[in-house]
Amino acid sequence: MMPSLPQLLVVLLIVVVIFGLGKFPKIAGDLAKGIKSFKKGMKEDDAEVSSEEKPSISKSEEKVTDNTGTASEKKDA
Repeated sequence: MMPSLPQLLVVLLIVVVIFGLGKFPKIAGDLAKGIKSFKKGMKEDDAEVSSEEKPSISKSEEKVTDNTGTASEKKDA
């Protein structure tokens, strides 16, 4: 549930009273940097997971097993 406009204004007023107007831009900038860093970390994590999901097939793994369980070379028809 999103807070309404009056609730946001009250919170903003409390922050201004506690920290003062001089520190408010610095705090907001630090918060924005933290959010940006968090999003960047999430994107890097997603890219890492997707690269791990793609298995690479080497030539030795191209052997095909038949129904008897023995390995046989893949033959071109």
